[in-house]
Amino acid sequence: MTSPLPLAPGEIGTWAAPGRVNLIGEHLDYVGGPVMPIAIDLRTTVKVRRRDDGKVRVWSSVSEGSTEFDVTTTPGDVEGWARYVAGTVWALAQSGLTTGGADLVISSDVPLGAGLSSSAALECGVAVALAGAEGWEIDPITLALTCQRAENDYVGAPTGSMDQLASMCGERGHALLIETAPTPPTLRAVPAYWVEDGYALVVVDTRAKHSLATGEYGVRRTQTEELSALLGVERLAAAPPDAVLKVEDPVLKARLRHVITETQRVRSAVRALSSRDWAQLGQLMTASHASLRDDYDVSAPELDLTVEAAMEHGALGARMTGGGFGGSAIALIEADRVGSLTEAVAAAFARVDFPEPRTFVVSPADGATRLT
Repeated sequence: MTSPLPLAPGEIGTWAAPGRVNLIGEHLDYVGGPVMPIAIDLRTTVKVRRRDDGKVRVWSSVSEGSTEFDVTTTPGDVEGWARYVAGTVWALAQSGLTTGGADLVISSDVPLGAGLSSSAALECGVAVALAGAEGWEIDPITLALTCQRAENDYVGAPTGSMDQLASMCGERGHALLIETAPTPPTLRAVPAYWVEDGYALVVVDTRAKHSLATGEYGVRRTQTEELSALLGVERLAAAPPDAVLKVEDPVLKARLRHVITETQRVRSAVRALSSRDWAQLGQLMTASHASLRDDYDVSAPELDLTVEAAMEHGALGARMTGGGFGGSAIALIEADRVGSLTEAVAAAFARVDFPEPRTFVVSPADGATRLT
């Protein structure tokens, strides 16, 4: 992942980190539950050249001009998209890794605001680029958790570790079973052979934008913390199934029910994926969406419509993916039916005057890596 030697003066290196799709296990990474994402074949690319003046200057394909900040940046110094870059520089420094400065040129084909972890891809791409440029050798899990700290403590988005771990540690042809309860989390690659068996994983970007830095995502985290305190467990995913009987508040009861049942669904999905039981995996995906919609209340009309249309037109299973409140849904379907599913979802959106969705197929890809 990293280079054993720093870049020479004036030398330019290129690194990249992918977005991710979570197959199942939504909103479990911050309650100590298991999650099973894949890194996808869409990525953020970072070109880097070292500086020695303590300045970081960033250019991006998503904005005009450049942004410059000091390597001694602290939370609140940088706003907008560049705060994800500054946060990564800050988090590395908090770990004792302070760069002498860098020029960074960033481009990406991970859709922004689509729930595919464009922010984690940016953070991880910057982190591996800076680590490689400086010659730091860091294990990928540690680097991923450093990027999570950037998003939590600099950007202010209270996310779990799944997105950064998937982007940093993804493996081509495999899903990642991430156990978030241990410190640090543990990862196991699970072979994902749906392509070989004639199926496709379709992403439908509903274009209903979401942001995890504000609003209801933080409310859900607060609710799970209340539940942990009420039940006397350090991590809510460890609560036994009968714990729902101890919760009187109907909203908190529903939140807990999702955590408990989603944890069980992840365990079942690992077995389905390992045995290539695609019908069972599809059923688990659809049940996951119903739980996210009804118990965790993080879906959106566009996501629900996508799942409904996909299931009516042959998908084995479909669900929202990511934090919710907009973003993307995924569907598992026979590869030769992708076109008809795309048309069906577009037609369903047109009937209710939603913006036309963007649909594409993804495959499990490698995590962050050096390109040149």
